[in-house]
Amino acid sequence: MSIELISVLVLFISFAVLLLYGVPVAYSIGISTTLVLVINMAFMPSVTTVGQRMTTGIDNFALLAIPFFILAGELMNRGGVANRLIAFAKSLIGSLPGGLAYVNIISAMLFGAISGSAIAAASAIGSTLTDKMEKEGYPRQFSAAVNISSSTTGLLIPPSNVLIIFALASGGTASVAALFVAGYLPGILVGLVLMLMVYIYAKRKKLPRADRVGFRQLLIHFKDAFLSLTLLIIVVGGIVAGIFTATEAAAIAVIYATFLGFLNKELHLADLRGILLKSAKTTAIVMFLIATSMAMSWVFSFEGIPQMLTGLMVDSVSNPILVFLLINLILLIVGTFMDMTPAVLIFTPIFLPVAMALGMHSVQFGMVIVLNLCIGVCTPPVGTLLFVGSGVAQVSVGKVIKPLLPLLMAMVFVLFLITYFPEISLWLPKLFGLID
Repeated sequence: MSIELISVLVLFISFAVLLLYGVPVAYSIGISTTLVLVINMAFMPSVTTVGQRMTTGIDNFALLAIPFFILAGELMNRGGVANRLIAFAKSLIGSLPGGLAYVNIISAMLFGAISGSAIAAASAIGSTLTDKMEKEGYPRQFSAAVNISSSTTGLLIPPSNVLIIFALASGGTASVAALFVAGYLPGILVGLVLMLMVYIYAKRKKLPRADRVGFRQLLIHFKDAFLSLTLLIIVVGGIVAGIFTATEAAAIAVIYATFLGFLNKELHLADLRGILLKSAKTTAIVMFLIATSMAMSWVFSFEGIPQMLTGLMVDSVSNPILVFLLINLILLIVGTFMDMTPAVLIFTPIFLPVAMALGMHSVQFGMVIVLNLCIGVCTPPVGTLLFVGSGVAQVSVGKVIKPLLPLLMAMVFVLFLITYFPEISLWLPKLFGLID
């Protein structure tokens, strides 16, 4: 058995065992990476190499966007942005059968896109809408399921931290601007199929509808939400137009979110300490994951794992349709037990060369891997969003699973659409001249 094959087995087996024993993901990645290097060189160089690769892995200007977007999300969550977006969404579609469920989805799409965080969207919107939906006759577990699934749309619709991470992991083959623009159609498509599932459920269960809102009230709600909505135009429009980078856009989002919070009179100076502390903790966790994952990605390259897998999959399965199906199945399984950030950083270098060798554009693959992992964060055993959404709704995870399954199946349907119909992801970037 070759040293390369032994290294691959040690890497994946040690990583899986550590995860099964409950070792945090970042530590599991770091330990398994070090073990592989121990096989290939003396112990001390192995340790210093991992440390060096962790440091150089996060020494990237683009990654500065992540702490800024995390902070902007916290500021908007505390500054009343969610309530205004919910009121606007309710005035638009609340009068439809099952209207509050549609409101949840639209609000999640808007707030998730503005904050760039699925967990922030699930927390803000779930805590606001779940009790209201229960009072109007919606099953609490159904409300939680809708909130959990719809909150993932903010990971596709820009600005999105995970798309920035994918741009880094792709080695420059996909730009942040192209990924941001590409995320609109898949994100909106996920929202639409979720609304279709809600419509079917609402008709079957005869869910209530809210009173129709007059045009005057609609304008008032639009006026209240207008400044929040313009953040999307400023951030994404500025990046696409080349006015500023994604990192600079994130800093502008922080300033704008702070302004909105004080303007709404829901953010106070006393709140800033807690917001900054929470944002710093979240950033530390994310950056440590990125650092250890970048070290593991380097080991993949060092051992030639991507090239090995590319050759194996391309030679053994000549049909691209079957290869893409296999990649999707693997990523769906991975998403059930691994958080999104390390999964993107670990599996992008492995599967992106395979996908590109078979004709898939790197931007399209970005949408595929992110949507796969969006489904994963909604499913046990890790399922971060599942546990957050259930906790916010105060419903046990077991009760949420049944109403959540049809919504996840709808998301899987969209996943296969964007896998086999490239223009869903590539049309807008081509239109704006971001890709050839």
